[in-house]
Amino acid sequence: MSINTFFWFESAAEEAASLYTALVPNSRITDVARDSAGVAFVVSVELDGQSVTLMNGGGGHPLTDAASLQVVVETQEEIDRLWDALTEGGVPGPCGWLTDRFGLSWQVTPAVLPSLMSGDNAAKTIAVGTALRGMSKLDIKTLQDAYDNA
Repeated sequence: MSINTFFWFESAAEEAASLYTALVPNSRITDVARDSAGVAFVVSVELDGQSVTLMNGGGGHPLTDAASLQVVVETQEEIDRLWDALTEGGVPGPCGWLTDRFGLSWQVTPAVLPSLMSGDNAAKTIAVGTALRGMSKLDIKTLQDAYDNA
């Protein structure tokens, strides 16, 4: 048995796969199934070891933020790089969420966030949560400062 994430695109699955594999390290397109006209129908990718399938299924099933890809990164530079690339032609959202130009939702999250949001000190957790809710693109220093100064 295996579990694979599957997203229905209207028509840009191959273009999206190319962007995603270029942005996420250790990623690649593993297969492209084409229709009789040579147009990509199903594109299989590995995004840092995670299997994801993108299908050009036509209209009628738009992507929503009810499902997203979360990318957990170590540095602010990685947050900035991914945020800038994925919001180009897309829409920034709250709390590290965004919708890319293809309509797919992403969460660009620092690896340190879970440790800042948990623990026995409720004041620190509340301070980080308050800072987080005031952000679009997440800023590690601001989150850490909220934790440290609570």
